[in-house]
Amino acid sequence: MVIVFALVGLAFYLAQLHVSSEARRALQSDFQAELESLHQLEDLHNAALNERCRTLVTNPRIHAALEDNALDLLYPSAKDELRDLMQIDPVGPESKRVLRARFYRFLGSGGEVLSPPNKNEVGNLDPADERAIALKKLPVMQQVGYLPGNNSSRQGTDQILAIPIFSTETGEVISALVIGFKAVELPGDRNERSLTSGIWVGGNLDLPSLPKLAQNVTARKISDAVSRISRIEGNFMLTIDNGPHLLFYKWINQDSLYPAAYEVCIYPLTFYATWERRLRWKIVIGGLLVLVFAFAASDLIARGFARPVKELALVSEQEHRERQRAEAALETTNEELERTARYSADASHQLKSPVTVLRTGLESLLHRDDFKPEVYEELSILLHQTYRLTGVIDDLLLLARMDAGKLELQSVPVNLSAVVNEWLDDLSAMPDGADLKIDNQLSTELQVIGEKHYTSLIVQNLLENARKYNRSAGKIVIKARAQNGFVILSVGNTGRAIPESMQSHLFERFRRGTNSEKVSGHGLGLNLARELAQLHGGDLRLVGSESDWTEFEVRLRAAKDKIRRAAT
Repeated sequence: MVIVFALVGLAFYLAQLHVSSEARRALQSDFQAELESLHQLEDLHNAALNERCRTLVTNPRIHAALEDNALDLLYPSAKDELRDLMQIDPVGPESKRVLRARFYRFLGSGGEVLSPPNKNEVGNLDPADERAIALKKLPVMQQVGYLPGNNSSRQGTDQILAIPIFSTETGEVISALVIGFKAVELPGDRNERSLTSGIWVGGNLDLPSLPKLAQNVTARKISDAVSRISRIEGNFMLTIDNGPHLLFYKWINQDSLYPAAYEVCIYPLTFYATWERRLRWKIVIGGLLVLVFAFAASDLIARGFARPVKELALVSEQEHRERQRAEAALETTNEELERTARYSADASHQLKSPVTVLRTGLESLLHRDDFKPEVYEELSILLHQTYRLTGVIDDLLLLARMDAGKLELQSVPVNLSAVVNEWLDDLSAMPDGADLKIDNQLSTELQVIGEKHYTSLIVQNLLENARKYNRSAGKIVIKARAQNGFVILSVGNTGRAIPESMQSHLFERFRRGTNSEKVSGHGLGLNLARELAQLHGGDLRLVGSESDWTEFEVRLRAAKDKIRRAAT
């Protein structure tokens, strides 16, 4: 029950994380899409302005006024050129769609604003705004900035373009034309799913969809985030009108001489909170159903385990003396089980400990002399299974270390011929190996690069497979060859062929070939051998299996300056 409860809690926690992660990715995607739309509109505005301004800044009269220091003629010369850009008395149904500048100014050689003779003709700016559009030096490239509307002369934020004017004689920058126009805005309705966007610059936030008080509070939080968290872009949570919101910000005029300006996008999370609560309840209800099912399953399993105990009690009633001995043994066993349980609780993370305890218990029972012969036979079978289980655990632990990338090899030259000969000696000592004919065609010294223990495991699995799946009085052939810096070891054996339907799955874990029901094993050997070979920079493959012959090849890197040609 504790495990089921923990799994349900973990599933709930992971679901919460997944929902939050997916929501944030969706919000980020929506913000980027809206910002891209805004940038496309700005690019269209800027393209139109750049085309018009390139013509204007090359006007001979403007250049003459600047180069001859006749600044009193500068604005009159530009008046006619910029007349169609200025937002003065627009008329007609098309006036709202025409690109209109709100003001323009020329900068002097030091970046200061050259005062116009008539501000009404070039757009009215108060002294603070004129100081804001001035630069410490003339730019050599176009500069983009934003001027917040913080007075009665202008409403809303203006975008500024500062275009350098180069001398026709020296090619140096002699002035700059600064044009301001209303910043592009995307329409937005404040509802539970809509994004609203605005501009933050100089500590001021222009986001008309928010109340003034909320704008001021949000502007301070953006200032703090830009100074402490990330200057380029970022996001944070905030509360507006007692509702949770997610705010994104991004610097949109990097590498500009003007103060940093940020595109701000606010997303309401009311719908998300409601959705999250509904999902949480669904997960809780699902967890309760799992717990109820687990309780029912536990009761059923407990009843199944209790049935043999009841049968044992009925049998023990017929033989009183045997029952007394059984009860004494049961009491002793209970004490041992309690000690074992306490030990298992303290070391549950170790896979081998429970198997070791079980093996010890079985060996102790085998040394007793008060059981029937068939009990000793069953105990021997169980003891053998513990050794098989230990082998499975060893293989699984080794595979787990490889899967986690934590198996490190200490590669040294390894005498592959000696490794093969050692396992052939062990093979000949097995009862079912005496009638096998071994044809070892390896040279006396065949050097490969690897770790001897793991290289030995590869050879062991190949030779044991060749023995287990061989036929009576069969044959095993071992040979090798050098090829392109590798040693290719092949192991072939007689015996029933592997079906074609099984060959493509042969190296999968817990997959076994033909006659697997008659041969001991657990279906990990070939998978383990192949992964170890790949870890050594080689590979293991099935060459073929047909008629009365099956052959495998393992490729291992040859040791430099020690390659010895295998026997053919």
